[in-house]
Amino acid sequence: MTQKPVFVEGSMIRHVLVMTASSSVGLVAIFVVDFLSLLYVSWLGDPALTAGVGYATQVLFFTMSANIGLSIAITALVARAVGAGRRDDARRIAGSGLLLTTVFAAALALFLFVYRDKALDLLGAQGEPHDVARRFLAITLPANPLMALGMALQGLIRACGDARRAMYVTLFGAIATAILDPLLIFGLHFGVIGAAMSTVVSRCVFVAVGAWGARAHAIVGKPDGAALAKDLSPLFAIAGPAILTNLATPVGTSYSMRILSSFGEQAVAAVAIIDRISPTAFGVLFALTGAIGPIIGQNLGAGQFSRVHRAVSDSFALTIGYVLTVWAMLYFAAPFIADLFNAQGETRALVIFFCKYAVVMWVFLGGLFVANAAFNNLGYPFLPTVFNWGRATIGMMIFVPLGAKYYGAEGGLMGVALGSAIFGLAAVIACFAVLRRIARRNAAAA
Repeated sequence: MTQKPVFVEGSMIRHVLVMTASSSVGLVAIFVVDFLSLLYVSWLGDPALTAGVGYATQVLFFTMSANIGLSIAITALVARAVGAGRRDDARRIAGSGLLLTTVFAAALALFLFVYRDKALDLLGAQGEPHDVARRFLAITLPANPLMALGMALQGLIRACGDARRAMYVTLFGAIATAILDPLLIFGLHFGVIGAAMSTVVSRCVFVAVGAWGARAHAIVGKPDGAALAKDLSPLFAIAGPAILTNLATPVGTSYSMRILSSFGEQAVAAVAIIDRISPTAFGVLFALTGAIGPIIGQNLGAGQFSRVHRAVSDSFALTIGYVLTVWAMLYFAAPFIADLFNAQGETRALVIFFCKYAVVMWVFLGGLFVANAAFNNLGYPFLPTVFNWGRATIGMMIFVPLGAKYYGAEGGLMGVALGSAIFGLAAVIACFAVLRRIARRNAAAA
């Protein structure tokens, strides 16, 4: 059983790299499987099916964003308690957090299930893509509480410093999907419905593996009324802003999808493909921002601010180097990726344009993600809300329609990139300002 906080001593860059690498294995595996799932759907030869999955994915993005916000809160509070040596508090917070996460995720899933037709209408879905998305959501939305619970359990394992078991949660879920997708889509001829069914099974695997890992650390206490009353306020003090922060992204992307849907089914199919390329290529950044949370939390709880500053600085440097490397690879691989999806016409042109030029947005998105992780764990959860919603409103709702009006669908994609650049850069600047403020406060208190 891991009792001693593991991130408060030793090489900081090593902690960041090990946690990121181990988290990346499972997380990128999920993104690769999602990539393959859409690839299989595209091989069915009907762009309407690809577009339908794209619309459904956009709705599911809302549930995923809320789940991430809840897991951020649980991970941050438990990591601080572990870092401060308050093991009993960590167990109590974990039990309360898991219960609240499950209830909230179930309520959100029920709401979206009831109003899924209206949600798809708002995205601009029509005809067969609308019908495909509706059926896909009817199967996958009820499994959202399982996904939220699995993510929260993974966060608890990370908070204990156990990179290996945290990796297993998403890795085994990805393996289950990788096996079932081709079997259900092609072998049993279920098509798109088969992809939805395999998604549900993967959620079950997340929970099973996550529960095994959390049990190994005995980190989950039995929730009761007194514990819930005590933990509700601090959990939602982080989870509330974190959920609002993460919901900004699907709001912004939903708006951009609606703008791009005016260019036709092929443009929507291109967006669906791009939405699979991006996390597959840049999943390491998602892993990085999830990995540094416990590192920051443990060192903050232990009062070692210099190590907190080092963790954030190293994460920014790794982000820049990684994005530039992947951008170069995508630039030359763009035609091959389009061929892989049998993309034709406008779909092909947009996929290639994204890989060659619009992917520049990830330099700034990576910075935004790291800054948000730092804000959430340093006690400034309102700042990610400001920057994410600024990007989703000003960044998207001004630049995307302007770009689309004058330069078509490609202009819309560059509008997304420009909005991301402005607010990503602002978030990085604000992050270093927060670090300087905390350093001065600590110096004055010493």
